[in-house]
Amino acid sequence: MGAVITSIDRHSPAERAGVRTGETLLSIGGHPVEDVLDYRFFGYDPNPELELEAPDGSRRRVRVKKPEAQELGLNFQTYLMDEPRPCANHCLFCFVDQMAPGCRDTLYFKDDDARLSFLMGNYITLTNLSPREVQRIIDLRISPINVSVHATNPRLRSALLGSKAGGESLEAMRRFGAAGIVMNGQIVLCPGYNDGAELQRTMEDMAAWGFASCSVVPVGLTKFREGLSKLRPVDRETAGQIIDQVDAFGEKRLEACGTRMFFCSDELYIRAGRPLPEEAYYEDYVQIENGVGMLRSLITEFEAALRLEDGAAEAAPYTIATGVSARPFLQQLADKARERTGAAGQAVAIENDFFGHTIDVAGLITGGDLIAQLKGRDLGARLLIPVNMLRHGGDVFLDDLHVSDVEKALGIPVTVVEQDGFDLLDAMLGRKQPERTLYVKQ
Repeated sequence: MGAVITSIDRHSPAERAGVRTGETLLSIGGHPVEDVLDYRFFGYDPNPELELEAPDGSRRRVRVKKPEAQELGLNFQTYLMDEPRPCANHCLFCFVDQMAPGCRDTLYFKDDDARLSFLMGNYITLTNLSPREVQRIIDLRISPINVSVHATNPRLRSALLGSKAGGESLEAMRRFGAAGIVMNGQIVLCPGYNDGAELQRTMEDMAAWGFASCSVVPVGLTKFREGLSKLRPVDRETAGQIIDQVDAFGEKRLEACGTRMFFCSDELYIRAGRPLPEEAYYEDYVQIENGVGMLRSLITEFEAALRLEDGAAEAAPYTIATGVSARPFLQQLADKARERTGAAGQAVAIENDFFGHTIDVAGLITGGDLIAQLKGRDLGARLLIPVNMLRHGGDVFLDDLHVSDVEKALGIPVTVVEQDGFDLLDAMLGRKQPERTLYVKQ
């Protein structure tokens, strides 16, 4: 029980109270601290009393003076205050099982940790939760919880997740909904499994259980599926059928409850060859992290930024590298920028040779594919890439190459662009400087 304090923030409430590095935090306000959820929840209160244990085993209590919601300022060996919990499922569509060899190590770890759902927005199946943990979420009123649902037919969900607990954990969703815990859902659509009547059942159950929102995304299949279950991709016809079914249900929900609740991802509209919905459809982009409305948001922001431009811009020519699915949209934005400002640029689609051509999103493009397909081409003076090609907060691609490796191989600076229309226009016009220009052609 408890966690060892590895450092204390300068001038924090804990430092002022005399808490010392190396002590173990045992409880806050009389409540045992087992992990980051206990620490964050009970540490929220004003003036909490901490129970601490020194390395020699002696214990003491310290009153920390602070207002409600202010951080205590304690740091531990890991963010979670213990080890992340690995996923015990064997999902038919698990992307980790389809990873290529040679990627960075962290990509082979499957997590299914409820704490990361609450703190980081990760989606979890709930199959790894013990009865005690379910009750703790209810007692602490931890919200929101992001749930990978996929199906609410118990037998089907167990089959999709490769775990008997898949069906059993549906009861946790019902209990969370009854307790008022905010839940957001995700359905990975696998044709022949959880589409059609099963999709309808899932949407009806999730609506009855009180989910706040849910994204419907097509299954992602790489070329590394040897020995795995046979799944077929979502084709043009199937994508259209899914959109019609989800939107029909959403329209009824909108009329009855004021929210669609269920939203199809951008990728489904692209595969179906249909135009993206207008901005109002997305209801403040409640599922944007699952690729729902990401392109519409980018377009809307970009056009707003472009309206603020009132003359020609002196910008060196550029190339935007992106996935096959997003390339037409980005080329349209580049054309609009050229018409209004004169900035010359092109969008180039990178085929995913690394994972297979069924993968067409920018976020799964590797540094190796960028280099192989862009080397020797006229790229202008600058290369722009979206930030989701890189590890969060870093400069590393999925194949462990760095931005600097791409710069060196292509001989031009690389600018990393946020998923933001204003940032994209700034990059096109040369206002956003490359975050790392480690190699410039001489």
